[in-house]
Amino acid sequence: MALQKLTAIQVKKSKSGKYADGGGLWLVKRADGGGQWVLRVTVHGRRREMGLGSLEAVSLKEAREAAEQWRAVLRQGKDPIKERARLRREMTKGGNTLATVALEAFEARKADLKDDGEAGRWLSPLELHVLPRLGKIPVEEIDQQDIKATLAPI
Repeated sequence: MALQKLTAIQVKKSKSGKYADGGGLWLVKRADGGGQWVLRVTVHGRRREMGLGSLEAVSLKEAREAAEQWRAVLRQGKDPIKERARLRREMTKGGNTLATVALEAFEARKADLKDDGEAGRWLSPLELHVLPRLGKIPVEEIDQQDIKATLAPI
């Protein structure tokens, strides 16, 4: 497997098309001059393509480093695309508090509610009884005991 076939000058001056750097790393150039880095891997007998970033944001060296990082994940028997998604979910885990999820649910249902929910019958009980106690806790960490303790006084 020949690695690192491309040079920085070739990357910059290449026309639209697909160019292999080796080891599954590809440069996909568009006619407008833009492009992106793609890592092609085979996971459990299925070919997958994983975007590594745009040509403007990721240099050839960075693309090679990222490709090697994800090939190492593949060698461990994991799907690099699923692993990256899992890591992203973990990074944003703190944003899934009960208050955030409740407000998102309210906004999603708002159009279905009478007067767009202005009467407050949907969200106000949550704001009054539940969110002061559980609002700052990530949804994944709330268990039955938390819910019971919150609703018992009501």
